[in-house]
Amino acid sequence: MKLIFATHNPGKLQEVKELLAPKYEVIGLTELNDHEDIPENESTLEGNALVKARAIWEKYQLSCFSDDTGLEIDALHGAPGVLSARYGGIEKDPDLNMDKVLAELSDVELRTAQFRTSIALIINGQEQLFHGVVKGTIRKNRSGGDGFGYDPIFQPDGYQTTFAEMSNSAKNKISHRGMAIAALVEFLKE
Repeated sequence: MKLIFATHNPGKLQEVKELLAPKYEVIGLTELNDHEDIPENESTLEGNALVKARAIWEKYQLSCFSDDTGLEIDALHGAPGVLSARYGGIEKDPDLNMDKVLAELSDVELRTAQFRTSIALIINGQEQLFHGVVKGTIRKNRSGGDGFGYDPIFQPDGYQTTFAEMSNSAKNKISHRGMAIAALVEFLKE
């Protein structure tokens, strides 16, 4: 089965391709030569995921899905949350995003956080939502060279490494996106 994934993010696309292979062929927007940026103006992760999936469904009338992921830090009252991708500025620069989080937490000891993903799937015009959450803490410094986004500063509970220090396959087994994709796969089996 072929699915369009409404993303331009190469790291996210690669992660999802690995999670859904070999049963599902996942095509990103760049592979469709679609470079249009879909606005994420909703106040929730679920809302943003639905907006993106609906835009792709309306444009191509092909089975598609989209996700929105947020890092929610307790000491920051859930921020950056829905603004995670552009927390450090409209450039969506991961380094600026991490710089801002680390600066805001510089004097904070309680650094608990969670990553949360919402996935919107549209098949034959029917919409479904799937969710995944992983709890952890924010490190005081970056560590690791793999992954993307906030991975170098997020350490999942029960592990001594950040997501950026894990292989993709190890991360995918425990990550928020991995959990949401697992729920999507279970639905597709039905």
